[in-house]
Amino acid sequence: MPIRTRTVAVKHLPEILSRKQRLAFLREIQSCMNVDSPRMVLDCSNARQLDRSVIYLLLCCLEEAMKCKGDVKLAALPPGAGAALELAGVNRLFDIYATTADAVNSFHRLPHVPLLLPSPLAFICSESLAWFCTALDNASADVVAQAFLLGPSQLDPANAA
Repeated sequence: MPIRTRTVAVKHLPEILSRKQRLAFLREIQSCMNVDSPRMVLDCSNARQLDRSVIYLLLCCLEEAMKCKGDVKLAALPPGAGAALELAGVNRLFDIYATTADAVNSFHRLPHVPLLLPSPLAFICSESLAWFCTALDNASADVVAQAFLLGPSQLDPANAA
């Protein structure tokens, strides 16, 4: 079965955005959202600064993508833009990459899956099971019943025989 890769749209944020330009940019973004789970990278290398109106525009782009179960990632932020996003409290809403290529490639990587290690409770249960099996091999039915009811902490298999 071939692995299908989805396209990633890359849009360049203009250097200076008037109100009219912001609306046109948002309409352009909305036109890219007609696919299932759209993926978009906003290249911010041309932007001089991220003021409130630009941050609002970025949030609108993210909202449009999320409506379609998609995602927007930011790339090539100008100096100080990370601090502006943090100050506005929206820095954790976006994945931010140093280059556009890194942002595009991040869509094609497998998601990070945490390594699942056995819990301490699973270890305790397996130790109890091993102890119970030892008691079963070495003891009479009465001792096995007592071992099952009391557990390993209260009954020593050495004394079970």
